[in-house]
Amino acid sequence: MDNNNRTIISRRSRPAKEPLSKEIIVKTAFELLKNEGISGLTMRKVAKALDTGPSSLYVYVRNVQELNAYVLDYGLGHIVLPGVQKGSDQEQPWKHALFAALCAYQKTLFEWPGIAELALTTMPIGQHSLTITEYILERLHEGGIPSAAAAWGVDLFLLYVSSSAFEHTVWNGKEEGSNFHTAQQSYQSVDAAKYPMIARLQKELFSGNPENNERFIWGLEVILQGMIQVKA
Repeated sequence: MDNNNRTIISRRSRPAKEPLSKEIIVKTAFELLKNEGISGLTMRKVAKALDTGPSSLYVYVRNVQELNAYVLDYGLGHIVLPGVQKGSDQEQPWKHALFAALCAYQKTLFEWPGIAELALTTMPIGQHSLTITEYILERLHEGGIPSAAAAWGVDLFLLYVSSSAFEHTVWNGKEEGSNFHTAQQSYQSVDAAKYPMIARLQKELFSGNPENNERFIWGLEVILQGMIQVKA
């Protein structure tokens, strides 16, 4: 029997897997973080998504803490840092660029809530986090901020942005039934005799235009002015 025209069917039922690497592991973990939040960042879930065993991941990352650090840095790579207009007519261009960078950081954390939580619990490892830190320190140096204050202040800025973004994701907007709406109702119903200051400042406690980041920018200003006034 002539079998020359026989169609050979491969035993492989699916395409070949992409070779495992740290980059592939981190990218896969980042996608899990976006879709499932912080609970998606387990070695078992990442391994399953890559169709491999958890033990194979340890060749590239030592543990889940190191994986989290790489994932956070990967997420920070989406931040677009603004340029600084040297010699512009704008007053304090260094400050404008500093606040614009921190707002860009906040925006990235808003887009992927899991990253906001990760930023509060993990020290990032990688070039993106170093680039952001370097950028902030450069702007503070341009503004004449003393070295010690700048070194300590950069941590305050990043912590403030991360906590603000995480709070935003937890409160989940201002629609009825959200955490924000529930908290607002709770404050509005306090006993004025027992909590006179809260009753008096109900409006102010929940004020601030979110469209222009009014309250967030105010917080950045408080930190910056504190760095200027208080000697480290």
